[in-house]
Amino acid sequence: MIQRIQTFFLVLVALIAGILPFFLSLWVNADGTGVFAENVLWVNVVFYASAILAIVSIFKYKTRQHQFVINRLNMILNLFLLGFFVYRSLNLSGESEISEKGIGMLIPVFSIVFLVLANRAIKKDEDLVKSVDRLR
Repeated sequence: MIQRIQTFFLVLVALIAGILPFFLSLWVNADGTGVFAENVLWVNVVFYASAILAIVSIFKYKTRQHQFVINRLNMILNLFLLGFFVYRSLNLSGESEISEKGIGMLIPVFSIVFLVLANRAIKKDEDLVKSVDRLR
């Protein structure tokens, strides 16, 4: 069932988390150098883990409950990353020189939104299957 709508959302999450952080800067230091996900090792690992979890979830289409749980874990992972970015952005504003926040800090927000939409579609599928089983 690769043609379901949640597969589309999960592919978007995999592309957003796997590709965009390496092209969009997360923040710009006071000296003018942009910081990308590849400059911070654990942020790089978290983005790759999020993309891998989305891909694994795509291929778990036969077990919708596992797919739902994997998406929840992916949301938690993105929330931790978002929390780090919020903490980092609050510390950036207190510097003596002006530095910029990059658009890359919003990547976990978009990932979470698409994961929530995918989970809603999975829940609809699960409810549909349960209603059909009731009629038998």
